[in-house]
Amino acid sequence: MRLRAPVRMMSVSASRMNAGPVLPAGRKPSRFFRNIKWLFGLTIGVGVGFCAYRIQQHRFPAAQEPVPEGKKRLLVLGSGWGSVSVLKNVDSREYDITVVSPRNYFLFTPLLPSCTTGCIEHRSIMEPIRSIIRGKKAEAKFVEAEVTKIDPYNRTVTVSHRAMHDNVKSEQIPDLVEEMPYDYLVIGVGSEVSTYGIPGVQEYGCYLKEIEHAQQIRKRIMDCFEAASFPGVDPETRKRLLTTVVVGGGPTGVEFAGELHDFYVEDLKALEPNLRDQVTLTLIEALPNVLPSFSKHLCDYAEKTLLDEKINVLTKTAVKKVTSDTIYAEKTLPDGRKEEVVIPYGLFVWAGGNSARPIIKDLFSVIPEQATARRGLLVDEYLQVLGTDGVWAIGDCTSSHYAPTAQVAAQQGSYVGRLLNQIAERDDTLDKVTVLKKQLDDGLTDKKVAANELRHWERRLEKASKLKQFQYSHQGSLAYVGSEKAVADLSFWGNAFASGGTWTFMFWRSAYLSMCFSIRNRLLVMLDWTKVRLFGRDVSRE
Repeated sequence: MRLRAPVRMMSVSASRMNAGPVLPAGRKPSRFFRNIKWLFGLTIGVGVGFCAYRIQQHRFPAAQEPVPEGKKRLLVLGSGWGSVSVLKNVDSREYDITVVSPRNYFLFTPLLPSCTTGCIEHRSIMEPIRSIIRGKKAEAKFVEAEVTKIDPYNRTVTVSHRAMHDNVKSEQIPDLVEEMPYDYLVIGVGSEVSTYGIPGVQEYGCYLKEIEHAQQIRKRIMDCFEAASFPGVDPETRKRLLTTVVVGGGPTGVEFAGELHDFYVEDLKALEPNLRDQVTLTLIEALPNVLPSFSKHLCDYAEKTLLDEKINVLTKTAVKKVTSDTIYAEKTLPDGRKEEVVIPYGLFVWAGGNSARPIIKDLFSVIPEQATARRGLLVDEYLQVLGTDGVWAIGDCTSSHYAPTAQVAAQQGSYVGRLLNQIAERDDTLDKVTVLKKQLDDGLTDKKVAANELRHWERRLEKASKLKQFQYSHQGSLAYVGSEKAVADLSFWGNAFASGGTWTFMFWRSAYLSMCFSIRNRLLVMLDWTKVRLFGRDVSRE
């Protein structure tokens, strides 16, 4: 018995040695982490593959079908959010589509304030219209021109091509004028900046609505800093040059103020430490709060954040006059008294108000039903222009109870695109019903079979003839307030959700990135953000 015990122990030890090493207690966590690593690698691989597929689609789109003869002519005016949404949703095989716009690209306007400081390069948020229509199943045309006249009674639009190329003499490009007929017309020409008749705003203010405006502001920022750093400049002039005034406390004005603050703190102040304490940024708003379309506590949070960033926020302040170097405003005090505010400035940015374009104002006098219109065209519940047939208006060029935002214009454009598809289906079905009725009356086909088919197409015609009214669904509002903080006023399944801070800033970036038009735009914007994070903003003059 004494001899067997060691043998048994040896056999057990030998069996354990043959079975392999004893499994450590931490094997389950290591397997878990290996699974996480495998899942992460799979996700990266799928993401890269999807991006490669989308890039391939974008770079080499499928061949387009020719437009069938006899299709109705659809004319789309403009290349903004509304017009591009129409192009995305309308079936190009059902219409002979022509897009007319003075600019040959779509601009992702929510990120335009970032272009003013070089955080994002302007071409990263531009998508050529020809690339958009090239992705349609059937051919469509684009004409770079400005609309000079709309005749809703003769169904024609007069367009003029202007020489807009700096590197070509104007006399080498003829001033072409063309009258284009249409069957259906979609007006999405947007709006102009309204100065409310305040003296000096148009002459001395910088707007923030187009790419050229952002480029002008970027040059003006560098002009002021380079002039302020010039030797021998007197302190008063230096202080004025380093003062920026932003008028308009909406999302555009607040986001520009936030971007400019980041530009000062992260880049220019580091490169010019002598000017660190002399930079001044002032935000003027006529209403009691900035971001008036947001919930009250988000307005307070945004205002507090701006004040923490040492941005002077002047609410209940209305600009009265602007000169070449001074802004004169009037502030309403809590007791109701008025106080004059005088602000010398180096850069003045006007970010408030919209007004109708001249071509829209012409329609006010042409169409009797539009005589009372002021801000934009009056439309019905189907977005059809009152007093016209087959003419729709979308976006900022309309006068409705909706806010003039990109979200509203995009939803209106999507609705009109789907509506046009339904109208095309209705017309095609009506032609089919007419043919079947004629065949049945002439006895050219079996009456029982023809009657059953006729009932089928009549039901389809009844369904296609029921046009739904436009219903706007507010998805929420976003705004960047500087220092990598943002505010979000969102709506999920009818429930309101409001937040502000750094996590909201991450959501703001991801949301805008997902809203970019193409995979090209998304990649370029991500590269711009990465470049700024690594190397800072480019302060060289363009």
